[in-house]
Amino acid sequence: MPFTPSPPALSCILPIFDEEGCLEPLLQELEATLRELGRPYEIICVDDCSRDDSLALLSRLREQNDRLRLIRHTSNLGQSAAFATGFQVAAAPILITMDADMQHDPADIPRLLAALTPTTDMVCGVRANRRDTWIKRLSSRVANRFRDIVSGDRITDAGCTFRVLRRSAVVELAVFNGMHRFLPTLLRCRGLSVAELPINHRPRTSGVSKYGIGNRLWRGLLDCIAVRWYAQRAIPARRWEHIPPSLPLK
Repeated sequence: MPFTPSPPALSCILPIFDEEGCLEPLLQELEATLRELGRPYEIICVDDCSRDDSLALLSRLREQNDRLRLIRHTSNLGQSAAFATGFQVAAAPILITMDADMQHDPADIPRLLAALTPTTDMVCGVRANRRDTWIKRLSSRVANRFRDIVSGDRITDAGCTFRVLRRSAVVELAVFNGMHRFLPTLLRCRGLSVAELPINHRPRTSGVSKYGIGNRLWRGLLDCIAVRWYAQRAIPARRWEHIPPSLPLK
């Protein structure tokens, strides 16, 4: 009989934009961690029209690894779109999201998975000792507090995309540019459970940050207002129950 691979139990989603220098060492670390878990997995790389050789490198690596899936956007759409694409094509019931710049440590994945209890829908990483510049740390702290006030929800580190979640939690997800920063709030306002867990944060070794005050300030303000409106109108995710068939008539 021909060998039939087991369907993946875990789908790890990586948004890619100009990360050529990080990709090979990151994938080596990531695969080592995932193999130790002893569960079938897939790694979904969503290239958001990189301008460097990220796509060519990933194409070569895919030829050597049948667990690696490669998706490419037809235009540059941003990190939220990359995660949304990953959610749509993922085959596993449990999703792992993380950045591709190596600042997230794959060794934290077992701890995040362990925190995803049967009553939890998402576990969000919180960067305990951030290895960023002081101005980036300060702007992030101010943005987090402002976001909490306007959105009406408290998330310790909304900018951290290192998370594990159930695919069922994003079935009816509202997708928009900036969605990834509000994902915990979007789930909570629909009655889903979100937990937080401290994670390791490493210094960037290659590439440059894609975000700063200039491209986050005003758009972030509008996003907060929109999410506050959505939270007041959101329909619960778990809103039905199955009714068993009636007993046959005598």
